Amino acid sequence: MKAIHKITGLFLAIVLVFSSCDEDALLDLNIDPNAATEMDMQYLFSLATLRIAGEYENTRANMLYAAPAIQHTSSLAAFFSGDKYFYNAQYSGAYMETHYTGVIRLLAHVISETQDDPNEANVHAAASILRVFDLQRMTDLYGDVPYFQAGRGLESEDNWFPAYDSQRDIYYDMVEELKSARDRFSPSARGLGNQDYIYNGNIDQWKKFANSLLLRIAMRMSNVDPEKARQVFTEAATSGAFASNADNAMIKFDTGPIGVNRNGLNDGYWNTYKYSRFAKVSKTFVDWMKENDDPRLMIVSGGIGDPDADPSTWNTDPAAQRGMPNGYNSTTIKNVLPAGDIPLFDEVGNRMFSMLNLKYMDWEDPYFLITYAETELMKAEAAVKGWISSDASVHFENGVSGAINYWTAFDASFARTGAEVDAYIQGRGFASASTEDKIRLIAEEYWAATWLNDIESWSNWRRTGYPVLEPTQDPNRFEANEIPRRLRYWEAEIGANPQEYEQARARIGGDFLMTRVWWDGGN
Repeated sequence: MKAIHKITGLFLAIVLVFSSCDEDALLDLNIDPNAATEMDMQYLFSLATLRIAGEYENTRANMLYAAPAIQHTSSLAAFFSGDKYFYNAQYSGAYMETHYTGVIRLLAHVISETQDDPNEANVHAAASILRVFDLQRMTDLYGDVPYFQAGRGLESEDNWFPAYDSQRDIYYDMVEELKSARDRFSPSARGLGNQDYIYNGNIDQWKKFANSLLLRIAMRMSNVDPEKARQVFTEAATSGAFASNADNAMIKFDTGPIGVNRNGLNDGYWNTYKYSRFAKVSKTFVDWMKENDDPRLMIVSGGIGDPDADPSTWNTDPAAQRGMPNGYNSTTIKNVLPAGDIPLFDEVGNRMFSMLNLKYMDWEDPYFLITYAETELMKAEAAVKGWISSDASVHFENGVSGAINYWTAFDASFARTGAEVDAYIQGRGFASASTEDKIRLIAEEYWAATWLNDIESWSNWRRTGYPVLEPTQDPNRFEANEIPRRLRYWEAEIGANPQEYEQARARIGGDFLMTRVWWDGGN
């Protein structure tokens, strides 16, 4: 008891002493004099960059929905929702769930904290470009989404329940944001250096990145506002987009601890073989490559068989490659297999179909954002439309050769000879094709060039209608036996931001997979 009284007395004495102190001095007791009081915005920029390639949402939105929907891949497993047009709330909402908090919030904070500091002009500009890149993906996936207030909750409580902005307004603002960011880079400001996982601080390449995104944005608008699209496209093309594969915008991962420092597609989708047992190259894509003698066939496909359990079964003969038909499960696929193949399927299952190539399945493989091949194919389309005066055939050849040659960024064995590339291009017959066939050929090559980047493949297909794809016919499809036009919003928004969600749902015509976004006025 005496000890307790002594402690109590000591406590009261301390309280009395502190009560006579200055209030600021009391608050200072909570400050660690050895702790950092400011965060380097370049660190947050780096973290946001790496998170763009994150595992969770890229596996779900890109590879479980977009890739099978666009018939790049196929699977008998039901959780590949885009294959048979099922609805999975977790997969559909994954991009919203993770990128607003994990990417957009970081980039918005970097932009806010550096906007008035000329010495930080380069990180401000680069963060602005990446914010547009990620929010374009967001709006292309869902339609109307939070944009102007997105990621700005720390700035004001007015942003805690962000409005869903119309896709038209988003697209028009993205144009201005990219132009402003492009023109803000300064050689006299602090460099990005090795904090920049895309260009290692090369601001000239960042400017080309901005212009290349402007080309993508302009072309996406082309069905609904062709004059505005033409103006945006020609200005960006004149300012200077990518000039070669050396300019490709891709996240290059560093050595050291893994963490977020890895390609999320490869880790989440293939590297552990978690899904590679289930995902095969689509019959649509394999047949198209075979029909056109595409030298990428044995880049995309690793082979047929089981290289792990029985290497003797592994077949890398291009002629033997076989894609899996989309839209079936392990029972119904027997209805479309030739009778002679059913015993083989019963024996080896989906190993009878072409597996994705292990050589682009490493954690450290690059994550492509937009490529020279895409920009040249867009220029080919612009030339066909009469927007630019340069030769569409030259742009087409540049785009196709760029799309074949950039595979060496994954593995040196993917190199193809100039003769192989030229023969393939000539076989496509672009120069003598009709105007509509030129548009088709460009869109088909864009589809091939965006393998692994299937959100972009899906968006360009929705705009152009090419390649012509036969929808799958599973009787348990969610809405229709038609390729979805968008993903449904993250379901948590219904309860967390109900007023804004409901306004957006009503404005776009319903939160459905078959609801068309603003720019989707095509096929």
